[in-house]
Amino acid sequence: MFGSMRRVTLYASFALIATIANIGAQDVVIRAYGGTHDILLSIIAGTGVGLLVKYLLDKRFIFRFRPRNAVHDGQTFMLYTLMGLATTAIFWGFEFAFHYLFANREMRYLGGVIGLAIGYLAKYHLDKRYVFRMERA
Repeated sequence: MFGSMRRVTLYASFALIATIANIGAQDVVIRAYGGTHDILLSIIAGTGVGLLVKYLLDKRFIFRFRPRNAVHDGQTFMLYTLMGLATTAIFWGFEFAFHYLFANREMRYLGGVIGLAIGYLAKYHLDKRYVFRMERA
């Protein structure tokens, strides 16, 4: 029981770290570039940063994944990314919906945070079942 509670706590902490990295990267892009498609570009950048941060933390501390080599790690990352497509749609859906409904940065970020929280919950189950099923400790 304590092991599973520790995993939940770590996963939630890592989701928070990745969320901060995502929203932080978005904010950096918005502040640096205010041109055409700035919102879309910021969300894409944030998604990439959050994905990489979350993968690095999950593979090491949640699923205790040890790749056989760089190719195996790359293949696993690609599968991890593929599993994230549906959850990314949830995240983007919330963030864009809040952007169009409330038309301000803070509410757009709140929509992103809500979407990320829902997406990370779904992603954990997808990763556990399909991505890291053979590599779990």
